[in-house]
Amino acid sequence: MTPARPPLPGLPVNLALQGGGAHGAFTWGVLDALLADGRIRPVAISGTSAGAMNAVALAQGLLDGGADSARESLHRLWKAVADSVPALVGALPTQGLNGSTSAWLSMAMDWTRYLGPANFNPLDLNPLRKVVEAQFDFERLRREQPLRLFIAATEANTGRMRLFTEAELSADVLLASGCLPTLFHPVVIDGVAYWDGGYSANPAVFPLLATSRACDTLLVLLNPLHHEQTPHTGAEIQARLTSMSVQSCFVREMQLLAQAQVRAQRRWWPGDRLDRQLARSRFHLLDGGAALGALAVESKMVVQRDFLLTLFEQGRQLATGWLKRHGAALGQQATVDLARVFTTCGADAPVPVLPAPGSPS
Repeated sequence: MTPARPPLPGLPVNLALQGGGAHGAFTWGVLDALLADGRIRPVAISGTSAGAMNAVALAQGLLDGGADSARESLHRLWKAVADSVPALVGALPTQGLNGSTSAWLSMAMDWTRYLGPANFNPLDLNPLRKVVEAQFDFERLRREQPLRLFIAATEANTGRMRLFTEAELSADVLLASGCLPTLFHPVVIDGVAYWDGGYSANPAVFPLLATSRACDTLLVLLNPLHHEQTPHTGAEIQARLTSMSVQSCFVREMQLLAQAQVRAQRRWWPGDRLDRQLARSRFHLLDGGAALGALAVESKMVVQRDFLLTLFEQGRQLATGWLKRHGAALGQQATVDLARVFTTCGADAPVPVLPAPGSPS
């Protein structure tokens, strides 16, 4: 029997980690700063694609030895990612962080829209498989379960979200969560084909509230919530549609959660467990969209080490600044108003509230 691990210090929190390919290195920086600060103790994480990779790396580190081990586990993961991709792809220039990528990469990504993985990647080569199999002890993670995990994937034939938990962790689960359908064959698990979880949840937040007793939930976002310019050219429109396709489900879920929380807080009777949890939940937002929104969509495929380290430093700076401004609020009050950020009503307009079950609409 495995001896019980002593609880880590810090405020118990939930983490919701978005996906975004190589942009997940930004989240690596955020997590590194949060873990180094020591004020929080992750107890449940929901992650999609690169967010799922970061979640499992963090869990592996906590299992191995605590916050410092979690930081080292994240560092090993992203170093392995940079080392795993063929030199030709890994060395493609990003021209700093001005959003431009090489013409070769842009052309290659255009080809995938027409050829599909059967032609573009007939052998279904995925360098991430070796990475995750080398980095993570899935059997031990399933057995000892250092925290709650929710890994989102999308059923390729229904579009439905599938949430895998810590008890189901495997290399296939992580690869399914990040399976880009234009590059890789679907990942088949128990006879079901899966694509990237971003198409159905990026990430799923509701399970954190439904299963965790932590009242603080940190949302770490990589996709912009607001764009300054309306797209006009075909390439700009396509890029915006791609961004929207992996953002819309998350935004809709947050809109519903905002409405449900307002309703729960206005009730004069306690309600059920979920209502009570919603009423006392405190949300916090670390938004990387402003820094990453200027980057070309293709930059999510660039794993050049210098580029990843630049994203890491940006994420770390964001989290460090956030902790200076809002760290004292952790465990005390929310630092983001979900209703104002995610609903379509104006800042001073009343938030639309869902009617209680059984009440007249």
